[in-house]
Parts: sequence; structure tokens; C-alpha cells
Amino acid sequence: MNKHRRDFAASLLGAGLGTVALTVPAAAQAQGGPIEGTHYVRLSTPVPTVAEAGKIEVIEFFWYGCPHCNAFEPSLEAWVKKLPADVAFRRVPVAFREEPFVAHQRIFYALEAMGQVEAMHRKVFYAIHNDRQHLDKPAEISAFMAKNGIDGAKFLDTYNSFGVQTKVRQAKQLSESYKIDGVPALGIQGRYFTSGTLAGNTDKALEVTNFLLQRARSKAG
Repeated sequence: MNKHRRDFAASLLGAGLGTVALTVPAAAQAQGGPIEGTHYVRLSTPVPTVAEAGKIEVIEFFWYGCPHCNAFEPSLEAWVKKLPADVAFRRVPVAFREEPFVAHQRIFYALEAMGQVEAMHRKVFYAIHNDRQHLDKPAEISAFMAKNGIDGAKFLDTYNSFGVQTKVRQAKQLSESYKIDGVPALGIQGRYFTSGTLAGNTDKALEVTNFLLQRARSKAG
């Protein structure tokens, strides 16, 4: 399993590929649910969560340049809209190397700081995957934001701010704690993670996440 995940990460970096579609083994159906070590991983060391008391934290680890993260967005957004009140969802951009990953992390956290994630998140994906923009240089990023009604100079000030740099460092620590080496991936309550690679595809990863939410509620795992 670990070798498979390393191969997935290598394909993402080298060829721009993301989640590999796998068939869920018949054993999973026979057992009536996802299998630990096959469809999800339990962390050996739990990761601290930031969700308020009584809430279960779900994190999507993503990269704007990942085509499968882009394709996952509609399903993920629909799923998030239906989450019960006891689930706290957040996104964490990852960096497998310095560039263009860190630039894309800073775009997300600058949008978050300016209250523009909801308005701009899908637009950033579209610009990269449909308009073939790189969005990894300040001038290009500023022009893109200005085109979409955001003050480009103000955005770059936020992009370069200490607060955003702090968020980037925290994202690095969190993704390392979850041992994320491929995206999109979902972390659940600091105890588990799953992905399209593990679950079979990204829609099945959401089904596995639902299963793990139930486990977290019952404190069974």
C-alpha cells in the first residue's frame, strides 16, 4: 500500500496525473464496509484538530494544479452542502515541492484572509485547467485577481503577508502529520485519511469519509 501511494505521488508530480481508479475489492462488500489499510488509513499518531468541541473535523488536502482535485470539486461541494451540523469542513492546500505549489498555497490563504474563497476558489481551478494559466508569478496572479474584481495590489500584499506565510507553514506541518503524499485526500478527525486512490475513486472516498464520520461519532476506532 505504501509503495502504491508513493507511485501515485510520483505520477502526480511527473505527469500531472492524480487519483488512479481502482476497483473496490469484493472483500469490502462482503464485510459490509470499507477496510482499514485498504480503503482508508488509521494514523498511528493522532493529529490535533482545530474544530470546536463537539464537532468532527474533515480536511480536504488539495492542490490547485491537480486535475483530479479540479474534477473532484463539484462532487465535494455538493457533499459539503449536505454535511450535518456536527461536522466542520476545511480545505488545506499542500506543497510537494517549492513551486508552483507554494504559490498556489499562498493564493488560497490570501483568498481566505480576504473572505474570497467562496467567490474565487472554482475560478482559480478554471484559470489553471481551462485557461492554461500557471498562476505562479506575482504579476500573473495580480492581473488574474484584478480581472475578477479584486484589487491586485491589495491581494499581493495579503499574499506576501506574515499571516499567509504562517498558514503555509502550518499546512506543511499538517500534511506531514497526516503523511499526505497524493491529492485529493480527506483527513477525518485527526485519526484517519482516505483518498480516491485508496477508496477506488473520489466519489467512493466520500462514501468512506461518511463511514469514518460514523466511526468518529461512535468513538469505535
